[in-house]
Amino acid sequence: MKRDMELIRNILLAVEALPLPEPPDFNDPAINFLEVPGRSVLEVGRHVQLLADAGLVEAHLSKADGIVGPFGARAVRLTWNGHEFLNASRNDTIWRRTLATIREKGIDVPFSVLQEMLVAGIRASLGSGG
Repeated sequence: MKRDMELIRNILLAVEALPLPEPPDFNDPAINFLEVPGRSVLEVGRHVQLLADAGLVEAHLSKADGIVGPFGARAVRLTWNGHEFLNASRNDTIWRRTLATIREKGIDVPFSVLQEMLVAGIRASLGSGG
């Protein structure tokens, strides 16, 4: 499976929008697996696992016999780093422009470089306004 940055961003946005149960009980069956329209539960689960590995989210992952990786993910919360990346990627114009630049060059960039490029886009946007 190849990491899909659009899906990563969509998952972070979905996690941010989740209501916080009072008190949080993540064993509660009423808390559903994270769903992203047009994506399978398996695909989302594997990307949530990547996000958890990277320290961007805390999540509960469910596994099933015979399936490699999680088949479902219960998002707990965004971490500080998750919020930082989401804020860097929130602006649709900067996000699209950054991904277009990467595609135009025909290369895959490390996550840290993507985040640096997004922050640079934000800085450029702020500098042009004042």
